[in-house]
This record gives sequence, structure tokens and C-alpha cells, in this order.
Amino acid sequence: MKTITINQEILIEGATPDAIYEILMDSKKHSSLVNSTAIISTEIGGNFEVYDGYINGTNIELVKNSKIVQKWRGDEDCWPKDHFSNLTINLEKVNKGTKIELVQEDVPEDCAEDFDRGWHDFYWNPMKEMFK
Repeated sequence: MKTITINQEILIEGATPDAIYEILMDSKKHSSLVNSTAIISTEIGGNFEVYDGYINGTNIELVKNSKIVQKWRGDEDCWPKDHFSNLTINLEKVNKGTKIELVQEDVPEDCAEDFDRGWHDFYWNPMKEMFK
């Protein structure tokens, strides 16, 4: 299976890194963002699942309000059941808000376009609306 890396840089105006971190790592706030069930452990080695298990994985490294590293997968036909991507999200305070840098390595090539677009459609665009 061929894999690729998704790289994204997003500015969420009016948001602080701690607010973004909380939205991503707090089950209730994450559920509100994506309008679906999210169960997220805040512990290293803890598991998470979003969209009723459609997105799932394990926390590898957590630096409060700054960095999230996870083993991450989507439940898609194009995504092998035993394969996980490596997701790193860095949060940085900038003048107008928070810069989010996302690097998702080892994404199955056949899934990459949908997941690349999905980050914008289901996370970044709704997040921007929250902070307008």
C-alpha cells in the first residue's frame, strides 16, 4: 500500500492555543464541534474515537495547549484495518489567533484526498465559525 503525508497550516482568528487544544481533547467540546459523539482520553496511551468510532486511535504525546500526537485511522474501505497514520498537531499563538500545523503521515494514498478535505470541512471551517 502506498501512503502519503497530509500537511496543513490553518489560522483560527480570535482563538487561543488553549481553546483549540480543549476543543480537540475534551470529549464534550469535540462532540459539539463535529456534531457527533466523541470519546477522548486525555492520557498518553489512552484511546479516542470520534463519529461513533469512524475515527479512532491512541494518544502518543500530549503537551497541553501546544501539541497532540496520535496514532490515527479512519474506518474506510480504502484504509486497512490494522494500519494507523501518525498525526501531529502543533498549536502556536500568533497575532490574530492560533496557527495550527497538521502533519498526518502514512495516510493510505487512496484515502488521502478525502481526509485532506475532511480536516477542512469537519474541523477547521467549523472551528473558524466558532470564533467569529
